[in-house]
Amino acid sequence: MGTVRKTITLTDKQDSWIKAQIDAGQYTNDSEYIRDLIRREQERSVEVEAIRAALIEGESSGEPRAFDTSAFKQRMLSKHS
Repeated sequence: MGTVRKTITLTDKQDSWIKAQIDAGQYTNDSEYIRDLIRREQERSVEVEAIRAALIEGESSGEPRAFDTSAFKQRMLSKHS
């Protein structure tokens, strides 16, 4: 896997935060911390897209139907008893 060198600008507060994470043993250096943030954001984006797709599927599934809570509870009790 190739790598690319980037230069970024941080506020003093952001730099202090990263240093604190490194000092706490969470990361070994600034780059590791930034890469972890990017990986987490990539994972979060996948999760958000899955939720969006599920919402679109639900909206496209037709008109809502009445839900009988009592019947549902009875089915679950019968199924798991």
